Amino acid sequence: MTLVILAAGMGSRYGGLKQIDPLGPGGEFIIDYSVYDAIQAGFDHVVFIIKREHHAAFEETIGSRIRSKVKVDYSFQELCDIPKGYTVPEGRVKPWGTSHALLCARDAVGSDRFAVINADDFYGRDSFRKMAEFLRSLPEEGEDHHYCMCGFVLKNTLSENGTVARGVCEVDENDMLISVTERTKIQRLDGKTQYFEEETGWTELSEETPVSMNMWGFPSSIFRELEERSYLFFSNLKNPLKDEYLLPTVVGDIMRDHKADVKVLHTDAKWYGVTYKEDRPLVQQFLTDVIASGTYPEVLWNN
Repeated sequence: MTLVILAAGMGSRYGGLKQIDPLGPGGEFIIDYSVYDAIQAGFDHVVFIIKREHHAAFEETIGSRIRSKVKVDYSFQELCDIPKGYTVPEGRVKPWGTSHALLCARDAVGSDRFAVINADDFYGRDSFRKMAEFLRSLPEEGEDHHYCMCGFVLKNTLSENGTVARGVCEVDENDMLISVTERTKIQRLDGKTQYFEEETGWTELSEETPVSMNMWGFPSSIFRELEERSYLFFSNLKNPLKDEYLLPTVVGDIMRDHKADVKVLHTDAKWYGVTYKEDRPLVQQFLTDVIASGTYPEVLWNN
C-alpha cells in the first residue's frame, strides 16, 4: 500500500514551508509522525507530491532519513501538467488544487491502492490503522466503486488561534458519505462552534459533526476518473487565475454519478496542525506528552 502526501503548498498564514518545520524533540516534522504511523499500519511506499524547487530540501530533511524504512518517491506538481489542448492562463501562479496534485502522482503510485493525506496535519495512529484495514479489504474485482475517508469529530480538529477550514460531512446510518460541504471559516466563539459565510454570517455547528481532514483511501482506478474529469474542469474555468481542481469536489461528482461510494471511517483521534504560528508550541507539547506516554520513541528514526 502507498501513502501519498500532499506537500506542494506553502503555508501563507504560517509564513513559510511548514511541512519541514521541526517540531519533535529529535527535529522531527509532522510528516515524520504520519509516515511512522503509516509504516506501523502496513504501508510500504511513500510518495511526496512537492514543488520541484523543494526537492533538495525534502530529500535532505525527510527522504534520506526514512529510506531505510520505506520506499520513497517524489512527484512534482507543476502548472504545465494539464490536459493536451489546453494552455496555462497568462498570469496563473496558483497551483491547480488537490485533484491536480494527485494526478501528478499517477505514475509513481501505479496500480497500488493508496491513502492521501496533507503534509502538515497530524492524523493519529488510529486513522492510519483504519485506513489500512479498509484498503486491504477491497475485493480484487469491483474495487473501482469503493473509496473511503477518515471522519474526524469537529471538536477534535479546531485551533484555538483562529478559524479553520473543514469539510463538513453528511453521513447515512451505514456510515456511507452523502456529501462534503467546505466551510472555510470555523471557529469556537463565545462557547459555541460556528462557521461564517458572507451571506448568512455566523451559524452554529455541532462539535460532534464528522469532518473531513483530506485523508482519503482509493484504488488506483481513481486516476482514470480524475484524468477524464480534468478536461471538464479546464473547459469550464470561471476564474482562470484562481479556480482549483479539488479532490472533495471531484469525489462528490463521482458519487453523484453513481460510479463510487465512500465509506466514512470514524475516528476519535485528535488532530494537530500548525495552521497559525501560535499553534506551534501546542503541537510541541502534545508530541512531548505522547512520547512520554510511550506512543512514540523519543528519536523516531534510528537509521
